[in-house]
Amino acid sequence: MSHQTGIRANEKLKKFFAKCRDGKIRLVKISIENEELVLAAHKDVKHSWEKDYDNLIKPLIVDDQPCYIVYRFDTKNDSGYDWLFISWSPDVAAIRQKMLYASTKATLKQEFGTSKIKEELHGTVLEDITYNGYQRHKRDMKEPAPLTTREEELQEIKRNEVKTDYSVDSKHQTLSGVAFPITEAAKQAICDMVVGSYEYLQFKIDIEEEKIHLVNAGHVSLDKLPSQVPNDCARYHLFKFKHTHEGDYLENIVFIYSMPGYNCSIKERMLYSSCKAPLTEMIERLGLEIVKKLEIDDGSELTEEFLQDEIHPKKNLHRPKFAKPKGPPNRGAKRLTKSQPADQ
Repeated sequence: MSHQTGIRANEKLKKFFAKCRDGKIRLVKISIENEELVLAAHKDVKHSWEKDYDNLIKPLIVDDQPCYIVYRFDTKNDSGYDWLFISWSPDVAAIRQKMLYASTKATLKQEFGTSKIKEELHGTVLEDITYNGYQRHKRDMKEPAPLTTREEELQEIKRNEVKTDYSVDSKHQTLSGVAFPITEAAKQAICDMVVGSYEYLQFKIDIEEEKIHLVNAGHVSLDKLPSQVPNDCARYHLFKFKHTHEGDYLENIVFIYSMPGYNCSIKERMLYSSCKAPLTEMIERLGLEIVKKLEIDDGSELTEEFLQDEIHPKKNLHRPKFAKPKGPPNRGAKRLTKSQPADQ
């Protein structure tokens, strides 16, 4: 499990992040200095994001010094402009520096706003983070990883059971429901949760776009968990439940599907219900083991007692043995049917 460094953004950087909402800033370079995340450089929008990319990023890269860069696309989402998060960690940098930047990345993403980050790019040589390197990364993400023999067998079984053409950019039918594609930001947050960067994630379905988006990622305590559940729309949640059971300290991942009754449309209820199973399957394929899947109507249900009972059901140690039911009263003695002699 990864450990956070405790390094946070200083006040100047926090104020500049707020300024980035006005759309005039193209990129922000962030460094770690004196155990703080600081504003190292920034550049305004000149042309389209494609034309600005190499012209603005390349001059800011130091061959042997890690840094972060957040680069603004020209598209928007519900949180504002979409951003690319670049982690520059050159091979020739000092090991301590690379470890420091790696373990502070999740904190910076949270301070900047996880929902604003559409994609991530990691580089160890300059070619990795150039415009061509970014395009190559995009192509690589679309190509499926090589399958194991077992995965090939399962794929063949599914292919024979469900005959449907689909791509990574479209919804598709599975045996357990409708699988909407998940955004790169959401997928990355799940991977970050696998290594311990987050303890809580929230997702929503964009019904018009037919995609699953990340809404929130961070560290939420159990007593604050109910307040994260909206009372007017459905959501999916992943929560790391830290607790003790029979003297053992446990950290279990719980998948929660919250649907606030009939405050949601029929279409929304049907889509969330149908997408649930394919989403949990995908989460587990990314390496996050889900110990329990829950459905709730209201956030107030999420108490420690409720989660304990769901994950560790109480055993009934005094269950009565099965007793053969008595026959009807006064039915008399059993009748014996005499077998008929065989014909001679």
